[in-house]
Amino acid sequence: MKKLLIVTFVVISILNATEISSKIEESISIAKNTNSINKRAEIVVIEGIREDAWVMQAIWLEEQLAFVQSAELYSKLYEATGKKEYLFKEVSSRLYSKDKVQESLAKLKHWSSIHPNDLVGKRLLIALYLQEKAFADAKIVGAKLIESSDKAEDLELVASSYLYEGDYKKGVELLNKLYRKTKNEKVLLRIVAIMTQYMDQNDNAIRLLETHRRVGSASIDAYKMLIDLYVKKRNLDKILDIYKALYTIEPEDEYLRRIIEIYVYQRDFDGVIKFLESYSGNEHLLYDLYKKEKHFKKAKKLAENFYKETEDAKWIAEQGILVYEMASNKDDKLMLAKVVELFDKAIAKGVDDSIYLNYYGYTLIDKGLDIDKGMNIISQALKQEPDNSYYLDSMAWGHYKKGECQKAYKMMKQVVDQEGSEELEIKEHWDKIQECMKSTMISVNG
Repeated sequence: MKKLLIVTFVVISILNATEISSKIEESISIAKNTNSINKRAEIVVIEGIREDAWVMQAIWLEEQLAFVQSAELYSKLYEATGKKEYLFKEVSSRLYSKDKVQESLAKLKHWSSIHPNDLVGKRLLIALYLQEKAFADAKIVGAKLIESSDKAEDLELVASSYLYEGDYKKGVELLNKLYRKTKNEKVLLRIVAIMTQYMDQNDNAIRLLETHRRVGSASIDAYKMLIDLYVKKRNLDKILDIYKALYTIEPEDEYLRRIIEIYVYQRDFDGVIKFLESYSGNEHLLYDLYKKEKHFKKAKKLAENFYKETEDAKWIAEQGILVYEMASNKDDKLMLAKVVELFDKAIAKGVDDSIYLNYYGYTLIDKGLDIDKGMNIISQALKQEPDNSYYLDSMAWGHYKKGECQKAYKMMKQVVDQEGSEELEIKEHWDKIQECMKSTMISVNG
């Protein structure tokens, strides 16, 4: 019923904008100008009341949405004057009120049989048939209407007659003609909806939408409809293309999230990096991806920019990590000195995040730069997270480096109990600490 009401409103809006309203306004103006009465028209008196007074009362009722009453007044005016404008307005009010529709239908059918070439009468007749779900009758009148008119509103109205009866092929044919004439995207979206929901023509619908978005200014709704169709076909590459196009039009977080999800699902991290490099505003996300994909030089440049922009000392610590990670020779003295310089500066400026403390402390221990200093820094990390197995591993490694095998063994066993020994670094540490313990036991027993 909602669809029928939509058609009804379309038809009535067309009628109100054309000759009917102008004719009624003419009747009122003539009545007001007494010198014109004999020259232009005869004013009818109905039940002692002048025609123009009836008309103004009917219009007032329409403005109050009292369509049952306005229809009765227009009916009375039509019976008294025979003017088609009153018949058409009566029918319009009946369509709104749904009252005595069959009565108005019979009246309009009779009038149209006498005036077969009146297009407004045909439009209203179609609207009445659609309201009454007499789709076959609506199609018959519609076929005659489009023989005489190719107006956009007529094509849409007649297409509805075919669609509501289930003749989707003919309905879509008419809508296509309407779309070619108007380039109205709403018409195209209606065609696509019918093709996909009732005609199993998803591929044709996709072609229509793709052509539309390439040659015109497609709306967000058109893009989203394309996405839905590609989802049904499970075509991730096309879905990605559409979301990238949407993000170009409107850089919304939702679109960016979808783009990244698809790239990640496809394991194409270089692809998402290349995409993000094309747009500003995603530098922090880019930074994480650079680190993940080991593009350390690019990451370091961003970290330097972030520090300049924010003066947040954590970005100095991040630079320290990147200087070490990008080095091909992890024992290079100049590189290690730079790492120490950056971390000391970061800590002096208040950085106390346990992740940075552990990274720096472990580097000092593992590279033999300053084991005691490294263990002291890791102890600060363990105060924040006493059971963190990675921090315990670092501290155990410090004890091992100092030859404190029993302390190293006790702490490392805790790590192995928590994490197992499959991780390469844990296994290496565990093996060496166990060897250290064996050597210690042999030395003690010997």
